[in-house]
Amino acid sequence: MSFILNIETATKNCSVAIAKNGETILCKEIAEEGYSHAEKLHVFIEEAIAEAGITVQDLIAIAVSQGPGSYTGLRIGVSAAKGLCFALNIPLIAVDTLQTLASQAKVSDGKIIPMLDARRMEVYSEVFNFNLEVEREIQAEVITEDSFSAYTDVLYFVGDCAEKCKPVLTKDNFIFLEDIKYPSASAMSKISFDKYQISDIVDVAYFEPYYLKDFMMAPPSKKQ
Repeated sequence: MSFILNIETATKNCSVAIAKNGETILCKEIAEEGYSHAEKLHVFIEEAIAEAGITVQDLIAIAVSQGPGSYTGLRIGVSAAKGLCFALNIPLIAVDTLQTLASQAKVSDGKIIPMLDARRMEVYSEVFNFNLEVEREIQAEVITEDSFSAYTDVLYFVGDCAEKCKPVLTKDNFIFLEDIKYPSASAMSKISFDKYQISDIVDVAYFEPYYLKDFMMAPPSKKQ
């Protein structure tokens, strides 16, 4: 049996899933206004392994969300994943946070645009077709009424940006799937297993989460 532990901590959702051969058999998660990852993550990992009826020695790999997302959340998740990989001498798999989020939209047409809140009208976004193939790489961008206007397909938006973006993105082909707010470790299971099968792994010692550069801000004007 191929068991993989999936860890998702890039957003307010602290999420852990045990997968067998690419299918989730158990998931523990909680999304809170205040980040509780430092307190919850290791407890969830221990509980998930116990409730799945396995031991850490049964794990063939650890998969972790690589971002973009909360700096603190990502660091907590990656640190835990690295510690387990070192201790168990098993590979580390990095999963695109926005791909995980996009995969939670079960659609058969159009494009999926996962968005995670940055600040003000700024978001992290990526564009996938309904087969979850990347059509536009991750960008940090400011949302305006002209955003995504070049697309004529149906666009399905997922993520935690609906409240601030829905009043601005109003075109007829824009659909907000508001029940899909945060990425879940459960949705990582197939992605991480597919990566494991082709040895798409990262260096445990040197891997760092994907932090997008800060949005460009004009420097303060010099005093005369």
